[in-house]
Amino acid sequence: MRYVDEFRNPQLAAGLARAIAHAARPGRNYAFMEFCGGHTHAISRYGITDLLPANVHMIHGPGCPVCVLPIGRIDMAIGLALARPDVILCSYGDCLRVPASAGLSLHKARARGADVRMVYSAADALSLAQREPRREVVFFAIGFETTTPPTAVVIEQARALGVDNFSVICNHVLTPPAIDALLSAAATGRDDAPHLDGILGPAHVSTVIGRAPYDFVAEHHHTPVVIAGFEPLDVMQAILMLLRQVNEGRVAVENEFTRAVSLTGNRKAQALVEGVFESREAFAWRGLGSLPHSALRIRPAFARWDAELKFALEDRPVPDHKACECAAILRGAKRPSDCALFATVCTPQTPLGACMVSAEGACAAHFSYGRFRDRERAATTGTQP
Repeated sequence: MRYVDEFRNPQLAAGLARAIAHAARPGRNYAFMEFCGGHTHAISRYGITDLLPANVHMIHGPGCPVCVLPIGRIDMAIGLALARPDVILCSYGDCLRVPASAGLSLHKARARGADVRMVYSAADALSLAQREPRREVVFFAIGFETTTPPTAVVIEQARALGVDNFSVICNHVLTPPAIDALLSAAATGRDDAPHLDGILGPAHVSTVIGRAPYDFVAEHHHTPVVIAGFEPLDVMQAILMLLRQVNEGRVAVENEFTRAVSLTGNRKAQALVEGVFESREAFAWRGLGSLPHSALRIRPAFARWDAELKFALEDRPVPDHKACECAAILRGAKRPSDCALFATVCTPQTPLGACMVSAEGACAAHFSYGRFRDRERAATTGTQP
């Protein structure tokens, strides 16, 4: 199949693996962070780490919107759904399973009588509001720049159609400020902030915002970036490009995913977002803390469809589960297997942390493809994984 099989060709993968092994200089270590959870999923699924030299390390980043959402935001939605029988709260499937306070989640709140429903798109939630004019339909919106334009579209449509029983809890966050926070923390020499030699830039996000917004990473943080697609050969080619930049002493933003990402991105989508949303002064991220101008809120012109204003919702900080290492994993300070809960009491069926919920979460990816078991077996038996 065009654009699928050709990016999964095993012969080409073997050739790239040889090129990477040749480029990785003995005597030094390379640490590259794949920011996006989609890359984490691809790396685990296709066993890419097994094709890399021992001195090339891939570090998981915070690029899963379900994972970085703090507990307080989930509690806000749960509280609304339980307190207001007239409210139908809608969100994507992964959001419903994220653990919140008091052992609850949106899914468990539904078992307690809250009307919580899974939708496949923001448009589904707006359609539901039109079908249920006597109910308040609240869409719990979440995601990076990729899913923000569809939310902007439905808010505009709600205003145009006069659908006043529809509103949105906006949890849309921005990629560049998170990368800035990670690299700024590393520059201070903090123990919980790993040194990074390069960033594997996100794919879907970059189709919207383009390549240009990452220029600050090279100019200010002096760190190479390569935007990569999600197929295994995309990822391996991007790793090779990062290696070459480091070896040559270059610092640039390069685009491996040229078939989908341009310099300036999708201008129409950007204009939609700009028209409906504005920057929040600060927003709390799981693992990264409160980051300035790292998230969006609904503009005053659309206040009627802002659920936080409509229902006077409060965003209260809530600490994470004490034994869960999700926050450290999102910063790249730890790996899933470093968590005592991983693959024991915390599994995709019974997640105790957000990183085990979404398919793009690092813990879920490691668990689902079982590569951590291969490495553990190799360590105990002395065999190759």
